[in-house]
Amino acid sequence: MARTLPELRIQIDAVDQELLKLLNQRAELANEVGEVKRLDGSAVFRPDREAQVIHHLQETNGGPLKNASVAMIWREVMSACRALEAPQRVSYLGPAGTFSEEAALRFFGSSIQHVPCANFDEVFHATTSGAAEFGVVPVENNTEGVVTRSLDLLLHSPLHIIGEISLLVRHHLLRTTASLESIEVVLAHPQALAQCQEWLNIHLPNAERRAVSSNAEGARLAAGHPNWAGIASERAGSEFGLHIASHAIQDDAYNRTRFVVVCLPSTMPAPQATGKDCISLVVSVPNKPGAVHDMLVPLKQHGVSMTRFESRPARSGQWEYFFYIDLQGHPSQPHIAAALKDLQSLCAFYKVLGTYPLAD
Repeated sequence: MARTLPELRIQIDAVDQELLKLLNQRAELANEVGEVKRLDGSAVFRPDREAQVIHHLQETNGGPLKNASVAMIWREVMSACRALEAPQRVSYLGPAGTFSEEAALRFFGSSIQHVPCANFDEVFHATTSGAAEFGVVPVENNTEGVVTRSLDLLLHSPLHIIGEISLLVRHHLLRTTASLESIEVVLAHPQALAQCQEWLNIHLPNAERRAVSSNAEGARLAAGHPNWAGIASERAGSEFGLHIASHAIQDDAYNRTRFVVVCLPSTMPAPQATGKDCISLVVSVPNKPGAVHDMLVPLKQHGVSMTRFESRPARSGQWEYFFYIDLQGHPSQPHIAAALKDLQSLCAFYKVLGTYPLAD
């Protein structure tokens, strides 16, 4: 005989109480872990360890919960437990409602101290100075390519990358009414304007496109002007009390942006190997024929897979370039270590930007 709705609710309430009891037991164990870490000077936050916990749970998941949901639930559980030891201070491009904030919450969970910044330079400054322990910045979009300012800052900063997040980006047109009529100005970050240019050409060809420091800042400004609209997330619309005049106006339906998490090595050293890792480098080679080809030979010889290769002018006035490279693997693997050693010997400039677990 099928159970009635009241019976099912009683059982759900009982399970919720058991879950709460178990979560508190987990929090008590996390507190003990925190005490051990304080005694031996270990980092509170270990993205490699948290990634391994989530991957193991996903591999053993035998119920109706989807693996993506398992990851989201346990990330929040671990975030809440971490906050009992010490909530992480995380800087990102603000104000509230940006995709950078969403990426920070996706990576750390919601139990963080928010440090919103006006631009990417401030994110790096806040993290370097200690105002924040970690920073989150975008580095590339699958339609518009690399975020050049982030790459330039990574080149010269003492911060290193300890994690990444890949975010499916949905751009919505936000304004004080739900209509497309009488829109005179559209505000957004330059990347968002570029990602929506085809839609804007068709639907709002006469509206001025005005670049601002972030999409959320555009939404904030649009909230004060009835003939202005911002391109931003649904979360930004809720933050500033705006209507969605048009949903998902990005030109690429599968628009994704990759973010990286940075910190000082003294805050957290490079994560240990998880089996699914990435090494980010920036290098330059002498300006001579065949130098770029020679630079790639050690990777082939040692069987190392390269997943990204970008060039940026070195600004030396000599037509020289820095090359940003992502490799699959971890320096603790012998063939990776051998390839990196051979590569470094060929480079005029060589810097490891970070070693970190790949995003889910």
